Amino acid sequence: MSQSDIAALNQQFAIAGQLEFILDAGGLVIARINNAHAQSDIALQGAHIMTFQPHGQQPLIWLSPAAKLVPGKSIRGGVPICWPWFGAHASNPAFPGHGFARTVPWHVLASEALADGSTRIILDLPHSSIPVAQWPHACRARLAVTVGKSLTVELTTENTGDSAFDISEALHTYFTISDVDNVRITGMEGCTYLDKVGAAQSRTQQGAIQITSEVDRIYVDTDADCLIEDSGFGRRIRIAKSGSRSNVVWNPWIEKSAKMGDFGSDTGYRGMLCVESANAASNVVTVVAGASHSLRVVYSTEAL
Repeated sequence: MSQSDIAALNQQFAIAGQLEFILDAGGLVIARINNAHAQSDIALQGAHIMTFQPHGQQPLIWLSPAAKLVPGKSIRGGVPICWPWFGAHASNPAFPGHGFARTVPWHVLASEALADGSTRIILDLPHSSIPVAQWPHACRARLAVTVGKSLTVELTTENTGDSAFDISEALHTYFTISDVDNVRITGMEGCTYLDKVGAAQSRTQQGAIQITSEVDRIYVDTDADCLIEDSGFGRRIRIAKSGSRSNVVWNPWIEKSAKMGDFGSDTGYRGMLCVESANAASNVVTVVAGASHSLRVVYSTEAL
């Protein structure tokens, strides 16, 4: 995208004192929001929320200092969109893991300054960004992001065709934490989960979740709020969702993060934690012709 394209975006969608569009050094177009409540950068590639930090607080969303911000590559950190499938494709392992939405261009549909000082931007996945060989269904996908005291994200899938299709999806959110040793996750006590570390097996969560080794779990049949309690930062992150029946908890730990090469340091895994609001495993969603489905999450902080 050229500087004239950026100028056109700013002419149509910029909001004075709140929202502007810039071209990153790596070639990505970034919607930069800085309002009375918080700061947030959103890449138009993948509709990828890269950062969110309420003023006067630690960042809520973690972005790796070694993230590769280049066209066509997924970004390590932020809020990647896994859509229209989560994990490996059900029938073709050659298709990209977690779907194609996170690495293709999205378009700006609208922007708005809200009465409470928050800023909303709506992004649309154009037909030109949908590889028909991978996803032959007639549909629209939109992401609405509201940056205020909290961060609200809503992913909507609309079936514009004549037949139903199934989706699995996730907001693959990376949270900034003080250190894994200081954190526990509540809200999933008693839930069934698929443990994907080693031989996959079904387990039941006993008590709060604590991270002491690699964790890769899909919790199913739950729509309860999740809470990340961080004694090091003295805060609780609340993840309040609707339209989601799964949660994914992920931390790659030492060996896997080192192999990935974009965590920033050998100890980068200690300052991040993924708690993903999803519809995955047995919680796939059927979207019938003419209908739509929305996955909505509000991320906020509270003092411990």
